[in-house]
Amino acid sequence: MLTGLVILGFVILAIMTIFKILNEYERGVIFFLGRFQKVKGPGIIIVVPFIQKMTRVDLRVIVMDVPTQDVISKDNVSVKVNAVVYFRIVDPEKAIIQVVNVFEATSQIAQTTLRSVLGQHELDEMLSERDKLNADIQQILDRHTDAWGIKVANVEIKHIDLDESMIRAIAAQAEAERSRRAKVIHAEGERQAAGQLSEAAALLGVNKQALQLRYLQTLTEVATEGTNTIIFPLPMDLLTPLLQLDKGKDDRSS
Repeated sequence: MLTGLVILGFVILAIMTIFKILNEYERGVIFFLGRFQKVKGPGIIIVVPFIQKMTRVDLRVIVMDVPTQDVISKDNVSVKVNAVVYFRIVDPEKAIIQVVNVFEATSQIAQTTLRSVLGQHELDEMLSERDKLNADIQQILDRHTDAWGIKVANVEIKHIDLDESMIRAIAAQAEAERSRRAKVIHAEGERQAAGQLSEAAALLGVNKQALQLRYLQTLTEVATEGTNTIIFPLPMDLLTPLLQLDKGKDDRSS
């Protein structure tokens, strides 16, 4: 009885050792006496103990946080930047054979690439052109990790941290820029208004009837104010004959 149980135990152990089950998102890299043989899976596969060895490889997208890096921008501003990398293994053979630890290698190359790419740009570009920087980092990472069977799908810069003095300097610069734009807009408005007034004055000077109509309109607007005293502006055309007559009298008396 005991011997039968021992034999049954050995059989179960042998079955568990020989037969391996790989999920749909897994592949098994098989080595035969130390030499690469093939990539198997998914499903049930057979691995002969002591002769064959299998290494599981996950093909799902992996999300890797890139630790915060100290970066000096092109305009000599020190910032702290961290990012996240989305990648997956597309060639299990290369991922196992070509590099010792594919995840550690990808993390290290992501850190150095992040510092290298951002160090070539000024701070304003880091803050305003983040999508372009993400694309540049992704292309460089994808090119470097291709030999490891890695496909980098996306890179996202998460945070760009500045010290307090730099934040105050940027705020002051933004305030100065807003003040400059307001002054430019005000000056442009004054210039346009002056041009319109000049055109209106020229038109009224040519057309006497228009000047008289404007004069009557002004009187109407003043009358609707409800004031007790109304000052009527007297046109110079009416005063000119009187001034000439008065001047003639002075000449004859002299």
